[in-house]
Amino acid sequence: MRKTLTYHLNYPERFADNLTRYIQQLDNGIILRSNSYFQLSGKNTVRSSYDFLAGLSSISSCEPSNDKLNTLKSLYDNKDWLFGYIGYDIKNELEELVSENFDGLGFSEIFFFQPRIVMLDNEDSLVVKFFPEYDSVEEIEKLVSKLDNADETPDFISSVNIFKSRFSKSEYIKTVEKVKEHIQRGDIYEMNLCQEFYNENSEIDPAETFIALNRFSPTPFASFLKANNRYVISATPERFLRKSGDKIISQPIKGTIARSIDPDEDESIKIKLQNDPKERAENIMIVDLVRNDLSKVAEIGTVNVDELCGVYPFRQLYQMVSTISCKIKKEHDFIDVIKATFPMGSMTGAPKIRAMQLIEHFEKTKRGLYSGSIGYISPDHDFDLNVVIRSLLYNKDTKYLSFTVGGAITIHSDSEMEYQECMLKAKAILSTLKATIVDAE
Repeated sequence: MRKTLTYHLNYPERFADNLTRYIQQLDNGIILRSNSYFQLSGKNTVRSSYDFLAGLSSISSCEPSNDKLNTLKSLYDNKDWLFGYIGYDIKNELEELVSENFDGLGFSEIFFFQPRIVMLDNEDSLVVKFFPEYDSVEEIEKLVSKLDNADETPDFISSVNIFKSRFSKSEYIKTVEKVKEHIQRGDIYEMNLCQEFYNENSEIDPAETFIALNRFSPTPFASFLKANNRYVISATPERFLRKSGDKIISQPIKGTIARSIDPDEDESIKIKLQNDPKERAENIMIVDLVRNDLSKVAEIGTVNVDELCGVYPFRQLYQMVSTISCKIKKEHDFIDVIKATFPMGSMTGAPKIRAMQLIEHFEKTKRGLYSGSIGYISPDHDFDLNVVIRSLLYNKDTKYLSFTVGGAITIHSDSEMEYQECMLKAKAILSTLKATIVDAE
């Protein structure tokens, strides 16, 4: 049984950064950062329960090669903390689909681990949950003191200054038009089309890259994950699902616009997004899809749209966020909820299955962990999961570094504007690494 210790932190922000560096030294580890977005007021709850939550090293883990979700259930039934991810291609286990495109990263499709140590902030205090049979009080106190007081200055972040593109600009624009032909024929209403940018010989310090990205573009569902020399460096603003008690919420994002440093212009930009008929149509289509997904596990009559097309400020962008909630039936658990809702509609389109078939046809790389989900499950089976977007993925063994961006294509999409939206979403990562994109030949 886990024991709990509580400490006062002298330098909470520095502690979280040093904790990120420490995780890089472990076999497996994760830190989830909300960057104080839980302090936002408003009708919508874009909030996280913690400013940071971390799982350090693994007592046990789950990385199955088949029957992946059902295998995870045995770890879930232990009723302890679990951290990990579900990759996009779990879709093939849920529906008759395939993923045959190129994969340069080699992430497993699912990975969860039971950590030796859990650390979380509780207002101004640090809470540490640990097993005495693995770590003594003295060892915990020594680690906390070291992380709170070490003042590190990075001497290296990244040598990467170029990313190659899988699509040329003209090819991406032509592909958008081909997707619109399917919409005109009635195959789909909306499809999320994505493109990968990559570097095949990357030297980066993953922890320092995350710290720099998190400072440049703080978001409520940021994460740094190490899983057997594969890293996720994420500045995602989007929540997939949160369960608290018997209530589940989903918060899809559809609608993006760059902010301005001029306050008056910035307010005008916000209003422009709020009233944009194309962006609202994209968002509302996905809200309907999420309502349908949640109804599979919800008590009858409890699926509700708490907020439709709310516009929220982030450091670089405004995002249009809707909130859908329901009361989960008592007989359903985490696995049932994932089977009913995954992959998230904001990253597929509608209808979901046909959109995923066309995604496989038009995109050039396997999505892998991109547009999957990272998060935690608590001992009482509450959970909070993000959507893996605005994220660097790195295989340290092969030095393959990648990020993917995309957008929702509808009948009203302008192909040039869709390409520019991709570049807007790439800006934070490129700025952090001081890198540029080389167009495909």
